[in-house]
Amino acid sequence: MEASRTLPKNKGTKQLFQNPILEKLSRTHISVPLIVFFLYAGGLLYWSIMHTTLDAWKTVGLFAAGLISFTWVEYNVHRYVFHMPTYTRFREKLQYTMHGIHHEFPKDKDRLAMPPLLSITISTVLLLLLRLVMGDLVFAFLPGFLVGYAAYLAVHYMVHAYQPPKNAFKKLWVNHSVHHYKDGEVIFGVSSPLWDYIYGTMREKKAAA
Repeated sequence: MEASRTLPKNKGTKQLFQNPILEKLSRTHISVPLIVFFLYAGGLLYWSIMHTTLDAWKTVGLFAAGLISFTWVEYNVHRYVFHMPTYTRFREKLQYTMHGIHHEFPKDKDRLAMPPLLSITISTVLLLLLRLVMGDLVFAFLPGFLVGYAAYLAVHYMVHAYQPPKNAFKKLWVNHSVHHYKDGEVIFGVSSPLWDYIYGTMREKKAAA
């Protein structure tokens, strides 16, 4: 069985947790994670400049590598985790909690970003793990990764909350609309279509047929 395909509702919301605290934590205004991640990234870059020996070119290169790495992680998490096969009750509930509810209520502005507490926890775990592998390089790499995540959040919010813009972002808006309203098994990249082209899931004609 594939991930559930509930018909999208363009209005309304839905209670996800009976516990009011968990329910509150599952929602966030988009400005909160954007501020948090830009500050987190800025703090790591400040530490890199003040407390490591990385030169400017290495810092820029590592930052760019982190940014590109995020787009790859974004694609794979969206494709293989958020759209996991739901062949057990547990997986069905997990998938719905993580992502299925978003497909059911794509215009629910309070659920267009991962809750900040969970995001900060994941980012800190990444920092600790990558520090073991990369050493001081992590202080330039992880900021790029986090800025990539913040950019993803901004694009994701834009395509769900506003009409398609008359600029370069229109393509991203159209791509994500195809994923939500025509074929949920294609176009998994939100902030970039790069990995959809590489892995063969950029199939607009198939989705629009």
